[in-house]
Amino acid sequence: MTTHIGLVGLGKMGNNMRQRLRAAGVEVTGYDPNPAVTDVPDLPALVAALPAPRIVWVMVPSGAVTDGVITDLAGVLDEGDLVIDGGNSRYTDDAVHSRQLGENGIRFADCGVSGGIWGLTNGYGLMAGGDAADIERAMPVFDALRPAGPRAEGFVHAGSVGAGHYAKMVHNGIEYAQMQAWAEGYELLDSSKEIIHDVTGVFKAWQRGTVVRSWLLELLVKALEEDPEFKDIEGYVDDSGEGRWTVVEALNHAVPVPTISASIFARFVSRQEDSPAMKAVAALRKQFGGHAVRKS
Repeated sequence: MTTHIGLVGLGKMGNNMRQRLRAAGVEVTGYDPNPAVTDVPDLPALVAALPAPRIVWVMVPSGAVTDGVITDLAGVLDEGDLVIDGGNSRYTDDAVHSRQLGENGIRFADCGVSGGIWGLTNGYGLMAGGDAADIERAMPVFDALRPAGPRAEGFVHAGSVGAGHYAKMVHNGIEYAQMQAWAEGYELLDSSKEIIHDVTGVFKAWQRGTVVRSWLLELLVKALEEDPEFKDIEGYVDDSGEGRWTVVEALNHAVPVPTISASIFARFVSRQEDSPAMKAVAALRKQFGGHAVRKS
């Protein structure tokens, strides 16, 4: 039997996810306010197009937008339907959304998604939270989205509702720190040109055999090859919230996270002056997530 799901939100991530799901044989009906990309005109039409009990994946910006979509879905879905929030919601919002939908007998699960704009071809790292039966029900969707290979290396049922977004929050905190380390290394190499004559070549030579080889390193090399001096990028870096939430959680649990904390504050510094290191961070965010950069 073919799995058929609804997908709300067809931006950079959502649209790519729709393509990957369809390529894997999952039938997808998508809704987005943008008429150029949507499959149906509104949420009631989305619900009407799906077989019951339904699965609806929500892929919209966290906060007020997600709150609004959950509220709208609570009014049109039926008892036994399942909503999965795959956006970057704060984990504390998940319990609220679960209770809200649960008042109408609608099930809820959360899923942290990593992979950025490359997920279409590479697959997405998935961290799910929710009841075991709900996660198992949606497993064909998770399997279609995750990378090829052993399931345990691209998917985890991390725990109860909220666990998926909690795991993704910590993932992003680590990501902040890793990008900052690469950026600082770039600035030091770039400032030592009396010794280092090929900065890009140094990073490229680290891609095989070294203990620091990684996908972020590959993306940094790609960014340097496109713009070796980052002349077209301003050293201004936004943060989408997860890093801050990670530090708050660390404070709540008295867990020292000095490296992650420093990487968050470095982003604040980037908004005060143009820094070569922060140009590198901005370039990395553009490479893996398609995030906008400020032109120099």
